Amino acid sequence: MTAPAQGNRLRFEKSPYLLQHAFNPVDWYPWGEEAFARARDEDRPIFLSIGYATCHWCHVMERESFERRDVAALLNERYVPIKVDREERPDVDHIYMTVCQALTGSGGWPLSVILTPDRRPFFAGTYFPPEARFGRPGLVDLLYQIASAWDGQRSRIEASASEIVAAIRGEFAGLPGERPDPALLTTAFEHLLQRFDEEFAGFGNAPKFPTPHQLVFLFRYAHRTGDGRALDMAERTLRAMRRGGVYDQVGFGIHRYATDREWLVPHFEKMLYDQALLLLAMVEASAATGDPFAASAGREIAAYVLRDMTSPEGAFYSAEDADSEGVEGKFYVWTSAELRETLGEEDAALFGRVHGVEPRGNWVEPASGRLTGANILHLPADPAAVAREFGLPAEALAARLDAARRRLLEARARRPRPPLDDKILTGWNGLMIAALARAAAAWNEPALARAASKAADFLDARLIRADGRLLARYRDQEAAIPAYLDDYAFTAWGLIELYEATFDPRRLERALALAGEMERLFWDAENGGFFFTGEDGEPLLARAKEIYDGAIPSGNSVAALVLLRLARMTGRTELERRAEGLFRAFAGSVARMPAAHTQFLIALDFAFGPTREIVVAGEAEAPDTRALLAEARRHYLPRTVLLLREPGERGEALARLAPFTAAQATAGGKAAAYVCENFACKAPVTDAAALESLLLPPTS
Repeated sequence: MTAPAQGNRLRFEKSPYLLQHAFNPVDWYPWGEEAFARARDEDRPIFLSIGYATCHWCHVMERESFERRDVAALLNERYVPIKVDREERPDVDHIYMTVCQALTGSGGWPLSVILTPDRRPFFAGTYFPPEARFGRPGLVDLLYQIASAWDGQRSRIEASASEIVAAIRGEFAGLPGERPDPALLTTAFEHLLQRFDEEFAGFGNAPKFPTPHQLVFLFRYAHRTGDGRALDMAERTLRAMRRGGVYDQVGFGIHRYATDREWLVPHFEKMLYDQALLLLAMVEASAATGDPFAASAGREIAAYVLRDMTSPEGAFYSAEDADSEGVEGKFYVWTSAELRETLGEEDAALFGRVHGVEPRGNWVEPASGRLTGANILHLPADPAAVAREFGLPAEALAARLDAARRRLLEARARRPRPPLDDKILTGWNGLMIAALARAAAAWNEPALARAASKAADFLDARLIRADGRLLARYRDQEAAIPAYLDDYAFTAWGLIELYEATFDPRRLERALALAGEMERLFWDAENGGFFFTGEDGEPLLARAKEIYDGAIPSGNSVAALVLLRLARMTGRTELERRAEGLFRAFAGSVARMPAAHTQFLIALDFAFGPTREIVVAGEAEAPDTRALLAEARRHYLPRTVLLLREPGERGEALARLAPFTAAQATAGGKAAAYVCENFACKAPVTDAAALESLLLPPTS
């Protein structure tokens, strides 16, 4: 049978990804007991398909297979088909993606898994064309073969499913050990050094992902050790991405990844978390190097997010698709003729020279190897050389290029846009709040702090259940799904950064509350570390604990740094002890492959110290207070926390959260800075020069 004309059960969902499939002839179910009950009652296997709204190959598989009535008839008659949005249900996705990686050696989306009615997997893969193609099996043949095996070889399937579940539960157990040694930082650095692409920057060959937390780790490793190679790798990689086609040269922001070694050809979707993490890396680079490039690029990323990925209420949308009009990248690429039409001959020649434009295009069609006629804009040329070539001063060249870019942005706005995934995810919003708040503090950009504050207020107003439980997703006036570890850890991170940007004690209080709830809901009292799902979560095949820092850092890695920073900001040593237990819970796993856990190593770097607390006492808007705060922010101090002890209610509120600040007051009517290091506090200072002398490393 096929689905009724009015659509399948997905039409009642909020997920943009599920709604994309709501009128497939496949009789899709959302993940839930209704589907499982039908599978049990009718003794059918489950066909589980997991993806997300901006996934290019998910769109392809839908067009090729799920919109075909013969494929739908087969799925509907022999299986119970279930669709899952991986961004709404990362707990489900993580379990079955781990299965796919274990069975096939690789993973990705769309994820296709066959389950028994009790949700045990026995077959897994990713994208399948409808018929066999280029050595890849066809979906139709696979579905027939598996249905036949289900009828005739049930005992083998049951045994295989049980073995897979046992293996996966072991995989999620984690590998504890002693507290990691600082030598682990060097091991990770050396591994990244071995993989560094000296010619094009980044790590390894194609495809190349941004993975900004690797770069933040390198900046902090350079700060700790003085090893200029770490600084060089991180800075060159950021520049290569900013100059590459992987970066949107017209509208700004980073695409998902580069399909090639040279950073030219992107997978064109744009994810909120990539923007947040890259902005954080640019703030780090700006502080570590003082190079205005990083601040300029970071402001561009923030401008893109606030322009195109921000809801009217101030929260941040999840992603923009790679495809428009059914073609990947069509929104972003330009022919030479389009540039001339928009800019005129002279400006098109100038802009094209700087941005690598070729008359026949620079984008090669992967299947045929032929040029498409389209150009992916990038920055292969030295601007100084181009200025000389066109006889222009450097400032005049920059002004003309920016004016041309703005005209192209206006012209591009008239094209059909890629679809927007407008759901609001708590954890990803936490990352963006953290990034905007850090940028606001580092670059004295109050507007970015206001944007971060507005998003934080939205989370407080719309994504907390009546009983206080944080929720994971908001869309179309509905908040739903109990939040995961990442949501708690990332939001707490955002609030810590927002406190240091605005010094509003409410943000610190809320971060502490989230840390307490995180411990109550997610802590593994037996083995240490945080589970991904709360104790009130849906029982799945296993209760996972994640530590791998992939495209997004793991919740455990971020939680470790959150706990350590809160401990330093409030003097609550129990938070530091909890972080110590977390380090031990994953020490063995991290030691096996340190470079795959760079956010975890950032937390370790903080734990190894030396750490520093700076408390400035004074009126927030007074010139002497502002001067001390500006001096503290001017330096690259990655293992330092900064607090403001104001007079009046805000100061009293801070003292309740951080009792050690109660005695720290102005000195002789002047704002004063108190610097504590290695559990000892120095005498307060009242001018920026004296504070600078306390913050600079001693000279030999």
